Amino acid sequence: MAIERYEDMNSTALDVFREIGSIGIGNAATALSQVLGTQVHMKLPKVSIEGYNEAIHCLGNPEEIVAAVLVEMDGDMKGIMLYMLKMDFINAILARLVNKYIDDFNQIDELSSSALEETGNIIISSYINAITKLANIEIHLSVPSVAVNMLGGILSVPIAMFGCTSDKLMMIQGEFLIGDTQLQGDLLLLPDIESLNFLLEKLGVADV
Repeated sequence: MAIERYEDMNSTALDVFREIGSIGIGNAATALSQVLGTQVHMKLPKVSIEGYNEAIHCLGNPEEIVAAVLVEMDGDMKGIMLYMLKMDFINAILARLVNKYIDDFNQIDELSSSALEETGNIIISSYINAITKLANIEIHLSVPSVAVNMLGGILSVPIAMFGCTSDKLMMIQGEFLIGDTQLQGDLLLLPDIESLNFLLEKLGVADV
């Protein structure tokens, strides 16, 4: 039976996304290790369906300034993916890719933005590759873009796009260990409802 909202997914469906998250996070760690030239380890992710306010509570303060890498999905699965970037994570990346440290988001220049786009794209693509291989489908990703805004403003994007069908967000939360630094990594995976039903059917969990 098709679902109408994210929160209609049962534990079996969420377990499938945990498996996707585990594969994706492993692929991402390997790819980031090669790009950053240092060991990257990641803990198994937590997958949850959260409301707008609950998601903000998990991620921080609604007025906190953050950056996010945004990618749109097309093909067999449509929707968006957002990878949240806080200051400590940004500096861990910039220090290794462009030998730069910032203490204000206004200091993100074109070179820094490009480095963050590449990093976000690596992580997002790792999850998408896990989905396409498990479900045997094709997903096309747009060119990534970096947005800087208050956390509440960033999260308003998916709510504006999908609020007519659900006010919930699918969050995949994991922890990186880059060198000796432990960092939080938060991904929002937001297919539209039609795409989500198609994916669950392809993965053999259509009766959610």
